[in-house]
Amino acid sequence: MITTDLFAGIQAPRRDESLCAGAVVLRGFALADEAPLLQAIDAIVAQAPFRHLITPGGLRMSVAMTNAGSLGWVSDRRGYRYDPVDPDSGKRWPPLPDVFRKLATSAAAQAGFAGFAPDACLINRYEPGTRLSLHQDRDERDFGQPIVSVSLGIPAIFLFGGDQRSDAAMRVPLAHGDVVVWGGPARLRHHGVLPLKPNHHEALGECRINLTFRRAG
Repeated sequence: MITTDLFAGIQAPRRDESLCAGAVVLRGFALADEAPLLQAIDAIVAQAPFRHLITPGGLRMSVAMTNAGSLGWVSDRRGYRYDPVDPDSGKRWPPLPDVFRKLATSAAAQAGFAGFAPDACLINRYEPGTRLSLHQDRDERDFGQPIVSVSLGIPAIFLFGGDQRSDAAMRVPLAHGDVVVWGGPARLRHHGVLPLKPNHHEALGECRINLTFRRAG
């Protein structure tokens, strides 16, 4: 007779979920690096605090942001762009921590994009009620490079749409440690995040942190 004690402490195998050609969710992929990831985020934020950027149209973004890497994504009245300098401090953005770089590279390889070498990581902080409208990532020089997006903290519903903003979007639940990678034929698909519902995570409290890795330069 087989007892449940035999399987105590054994975790279910991690699974990958295809969204379409060129896009995949790597469930729990970042969990093994949880502690060093959170430590690295704290160190980055100590140098370049979260801030709410202004859109070219003058609206304040609800999601708070900061960056790490040789380039950082910024927005103001002049438009969206990558800049090597933090406009708030006048200093260069903090460098990409090794744990960031290794995670992004290995996740991309797992999704079929070997050799990915990110030079930018946009760090977004979501609180309950905040959202991210459907958009495309078009500020990078090489659309042949994938996007790697890491979810930490409270759950979120990721919207993954089509090449046109009006296309129907899939609703993809994301949990702490999940990683989404898209590139190739999916690289310019619209994507966003539905308003977050109130929740609590033991390590991050009532917020979600998203790390988005790109090859921008």
